[in-house]
Amino acid sequence: MSEDAKFEDGAEAPLNLGAMDPEDLQVVSSLAQDAIFPITEMTWRAAERRFAILINRFRWEDQGRDRHAPERVQSLLVIDNVLRVASQGIDRNDRDTVLSLLSVTFEPGEEGSGHLILTLAGDGAIRLEIEALDVTLKDVTRPYRAPSGKVPDHS
Repeated sequence: MSEDAKFEDGAEAPLNLGAMDPEDLQVVSSLAQDAIFPITEMTWRAAERRFAILINRFRWEDQGRDRHAPERVQSLLVIDNVLRVASQGIDRNDRDTVLSLLSVTFEPGEEGSGHLILTLAGDGAIRLEIEALDVTLKDVTRPYRAPSGKVPDHS
């Protein structure tokens, strides 16, 4: 006798998305919206031309929120082909700072280059000069109950 499938057997797989054009970046931005991260979780490796942040993102794609509490998951947001990094409105020396990501946008330049703008809550921003658009969002932990128990507010 075979056993019936359980709802848990159909759990969503971790995200592993790439963006190489502005349309794909909109998807990544919407999934990373309202992610929070300690300032110490940002890394720029100039020699590798890679900027990465370990974020705690809200699981906007979770269709089961009505059956269980809202969830977050730790994800890596990785930007490749980075030539320069600048920030405004944040104190990079205050290691206790926790930042909230509002959006990720692309300002095109010449021949595929441009700037990637990470807009933060509280008028902060991180500006990455990039040679070409290459962004990855990859979940690296299992989802966990959002500590607030709430969906982020956009009012």
